[in-house]
Amino acid sequence: MINKILKSLYSLKSFLQLTLTAVVLLMTVSSSFADLHGYMDEEGNWRFEDAGNNLGSYKKTIKQVSKEFEVESALIAAVIKAESDFNHKAVSNKGAKGLMQIMPDTASLMDLNEPFNPKQNITAGAHYLSILLERFKRNKTLALAAYNAGPETVESYGGVPPFRETKDFVRRVLYYYKRYDYLD
Repeated sequence: MINKILKSLYSLKSFLQLTLTAVVLLMTVSSSFADLHGYMDEEGNWRFEDAGNNLGSYKKTIKQVSKEFEVESALIAAVIKAESDFNHKAVSNKGAKGLMQIMPDTASLMDLNEPFNPKQNITAGAHYLSILLERFKRNKTLALAAYNAGPETVESYGGVPPFRETKDFVRRVLYYYKRYDYLD
């Protein structure tokens, strides 16, 4: 009888130790994720963003250039999110640089000397986006396709080119555009 009681107490002690370990582990893990923000994408998958890597530090610049070039803040933020995920040091395999992934020819056209300077990059990207919006009569879909594939390509196809990369880019930006609509 005493052995049964001792076994029960030992089991209870093991259970409590295990529970305490789980609680400590859970608290450690949850504090590690305190800076993560999650959302569900269009396919129903959970995506997580680092709170330190978001539009907050660029919001003032986005608002300023939005007014200057008459491009919605939400659209500028959406392009940045889709292009670089708010990483001002991003470089694509094609040579696009910075937050808005400005290609070297476009950088030259927009007088962008320091593509990794967030303010300069956002200004150049928003300026270029405003030119594309004007060229495509404020049609966001066509302007975004042109931002990705080039305006001549969009014109030669008479719409969004049949390139998966361009179609995915337009879809992603428009999705993020809806998420950032509170900026305007």
